[in-house]
Amino acid sequence: MEWCQVRTNPQRRQTLIDAAIEVLAKEGARGLTFRAVDKEASVPAGTASNYFASRDDLLTQAGSRFYERLQPSEATMAQLTDGPKTRANIVELLKETVARIEAFRTGYLAVLELRLEATRRPELRAVLSERVRADIDYNVRNHLASGLPGDEKSVLLLYLALNWLIVDRLTLPDIFTEEQSQELIEAAVERIIGGRD
Repeated sequence: MEWCQVRTNPQRRQTLIDAAIEVLAKEGARGLTFRAVDKEASVPAGTASNYFASRDDLLTQAGSRFYERLQPSEATMAQLTDGPKTRANIVELLKETVARIEAFRTGYLAVLELRLEATRRPELRAVLSERVRADIDYNVRNHLASGLPGDEKSVLLLYLALNWLIVDRLTLPDIFTEEQSQELIEAAVERIIGGRD
């Protein structure tokens, strides 16, 4: 009876998934074991195995959790929908997005590990492809609905450019300084969106 109650505890499940993200970032996909997750979450040995059917299940849930934790704030969404319809506003929104991702460094590193692991696990690849595609579609849809300058291709090009900037900032932080990062975001918007405010 107690086992069933523990297993359905959503807060405990979330704690375990967050611990899995930390393990992925520190140890890589090969280091992701139920035992490592239990230790990272500071729970009794065997807890993670009560919550997840398999290691693949845990990998998949960690991938989804990253995107949940990176949802923009209400203030950011208001800036998108109600803010000025200018390139300058796009720059500010992108700077906020990059800062939000950089603040969750372990999450992004975990997702990079998951993407590598997805090349060997078709189920994980399918889940991640669906989640990333949904995220891209959401960003394109919101941008177009907001009335900000730029079209679908602009959003996709900015997505591609900024993702690699983030990879460099999080994995090789000496490549680009914070100031250079900010300048590159501004230049990307200016060159991809074009026109004047």
